[in-house]
Amino acid sequence: MFRAIMLVGAGGFIGSICRYLISTLIQEKASGSFPWWTFTVNILGCLIVGVLYGLFEKGNLAGSDLKSFLIVGFCGGFTTFSTFMHENYNLFQGNQFWVSSAYAVASLAVGLAACWLGHFITKL
Repeated sequence: MFRAIMLVGAGGFIGSICRYLISTLIQEKASGSFPWWTFTVNILGCLIVGVLYGLFEKGNLAGSDLKSFLIVGFCGGFTTFSTFMHENYNLFQGNQFWVSSAYAVASLAVGLAACWLGHFITKL
């Protein structure tokens, strides 16, 4: 268990640093109000998690340690949006369209509401 925690932590550390560097680079070059830095990191994270899961499924990558480091750690530190999208992809692939739709809409709506609530609470 300790080994898995350390692997996830190390991957998260690297993923978080990568997110920061990429976001900073894009933010310096972007203009306008669209959050290109977050959008880019989230989409790149989705691509990475898709490639990694694909490689694990094909057997090109193996081992729970590597999976913990790369997917849970690195991708989790890089963006949790990638995990959210992969879960929706799995639901969609399993012909659970309604569950996938409900999960996506609820995550966006409740997430936005929670963000609003957090801001509201700090103003009390």
